[in-house]
Amino acid sequence: MSVGFMLGAPLLAVATHPLALPSASPYELSSGRLLSILAGVVGLAGAVVGGLALLRSTGRRRTGPGRRGAVISVVFGMAAVAVGALVAVTADGGLGTGNGLGGSIVAMFVGLIATTVGGFALARRT
Repeated sequence: MSVGFMLGAPLLAVATHPLALPSASPYELSSGRLLSILAGVVGLAGAVVGGLALLRSTGRRRTGPGRRGAVISVVFGMAAVAVGALVAVTADGGLGTGNGLGGSIVAMFVGLIATTVGGFALARRT
């Protein structure tokens, strides 16, 4: 085997096989990662506000966001699910490629929880 073949074979493998290309750097913040992080934070905020609204609707707490908090929880939860789904649909690779697919799945799950808790709080208030 020649030295040229030894050095050129890995380059040929990377050029012909698209999955052999390196994924995004762990230190880069791609748009998919950023959107999925933001969607997760919005969903988490909605879940917290919905939990406080649910506590108030059951009478365990006298102060809290009440009906407005329940509506905010539902809206934040649906926004988190929508943005998470958008990132999941537009992600180029699978999990671990740096496109935000894992974060978008977490954001959709947390958004679903926020929507459910807010819906329970709205049902208790009426």
